[in-house]
Amino acid sequence: MDIRQLRYFIAIVEERKISAAAKRLHMSQPPLSQQLQAMEKELGSKLVERSGKYLEVTEAGSTLYKNALEITQLMEETKSEVMEVGRGLNGKLTIGVNTFSVNGLPKVFKHFQKKYPNITYKIQQNESSHLCQLVRDRMIELAIIRLPLPLDDFSVLHLCNEPFYFITSKDHPSFNEEISLTEIQPYPLLFPSTEGLGVHYLILEAFSRIKLQPTIVGECSDISLLLDLVTADFAASIVPETLLHRFQGYPINAYRISGTTDLTGSVGLIWLKDHSLSKAAQNFIELIQNV
Repeated sequence: MDIRQLRYFIAIVEERKISAAAKRLHMSQPPLSQQLQAMEKELGSKLVERSGKYLEVTEAGSTLYKNALEITQLMEETKSEVMEVGRGLNGKLTIGVNTFSVNGLPKVFKHFQKKYPNITYKIQQNESSHLCQLVRDRMIELAIIRLPLPLDDFSVLHLCNEPFYFITSKDHPSFNEEISLTEIQPYPLLFPSTEGLGVHYLILEAFSRIKLQPTIVGECSDISLLLDLVTADFAASIVPETLLHRFQGYPINAYRISGTTDLTGSVGLIWLKDHSLSKAAQNFIELIQNV
């Protein structure tokens, strides 16, 4: 028995005549009678009985009718739900966000939620290189990462560039509003990223361009702890501007780095090349392009 036969039977029970049911179903009467006989033969039970001009449903037929209504309704709901997922009105958005995140990202998510209120979310935060691997493994569809990184496997939507700042404890002697890498070079630095990753590389490369070696005392990818250590005057650090917006309230001094316009961080949205994205992911890309 299939969903088509169940719809036939529902029409027969509700119309109480084969001719009326056939008219409702836009088919001729003999094929509908044959379908009813086939269902009764398959189930081994009489489903309807003639009572004068009309058909009366048997106890077995009543059970089939009740379940047929539930099955066809579930089928319609499933069809509607799948179509909504296909249009991106329903489903799940799986996205990774770099540890430093992006300033203004919560507003983007709020805008997306307002437009697609039935979407659910899986948001993972991690280092950019790990997020790339999660996208490759298809654990997430999209990721917002910091560059540079090898991105041959990915499509990339550039989001923004932002400057880096030199940060120190409030107890540390203050500078002017800007400071050069040459002036920073003697100060012990705690890098906000692990060696080999994008931010770590950017800072080293900036010093290297002016033939200087920074004084590195360590690295700390836990941003709250890094800021606690800077606050305690354990070391200074160089961080992207977004971090200062996201972690306000720390007693630190922040100075924009001058004399090297190339010390900026590039942020991008990535997804796998030649891979079919869910409609939810496609809609998010379209929204972030517009916003």
